[in-house]
Amino acid sequence: MHNKYKYIETASEELCEMRTKARALMKEYEAADYNDNKRKQHILKQLFDAIGSNVFVGERFHCEYGKKISIGSDVIIGPNCIFIDNEQIKIGNCIMFAPNVQIYTAYHPILPEDRYIIERDADNPIYYNTCADSVEIKDGAWIGGGAIILPGVTIGKNSIIGAGSVVNRSIPDNCVAAGNPCRVIKYFDDIRKKV
Repeated sequence: MHNKYKYIETASEELCEMRTKARALMKEYEAADYNDNKRKQHILKQLFDAIGSNVFVGERFHCEYGKKISIGSDVIIGPNCIFIDNEQIKIGNCIMFAPNVQIYTAYHPILPEDRYIIERDADNPIYYNTCADSVEIKDGAWIGGGAIILPGVTIGKNSIIGAGSVVNRSIPDNCVAAGNPCRVIKYFDDIRKKV
């Protein structure tokens, strides 16, 4: 097996307990009255590693562990967002996530001999190796509906990611980026010059 990957032991007792707790908290959050912000914030504080003030999380939010996610203040996470947090997801302040945004920190090795676990314990349901790399969304970013952010990506300060984009590399500060693969379309300074 190659050592260039950062493997995650997803079947460990600690991670299994974290997943179980996260699922219970997400279920409790879904059951909370829509207008009961005090209760909802209390649940989110238990779910996430850190959370600022004025954070809204829409319906049907899903994460793996929760405790690997930190969220700043004044953040809106639209409905149906999925954050696969096998590694840290750091979300800054004043950020908007439209519906159906997906953030992935997990991936699997390319080579089949690294990906599949041939010899494993009979009690271990995991038959493939999982690796992970962190994701960071910096202050002021806006992530469009259905965007997919892949492992190891940083979204720069104030940048906008167009709807439906697949972000497979980091995006600099103060720009509009879109597409599959996502690329910079224009910088805010260029837009300001035209106004």
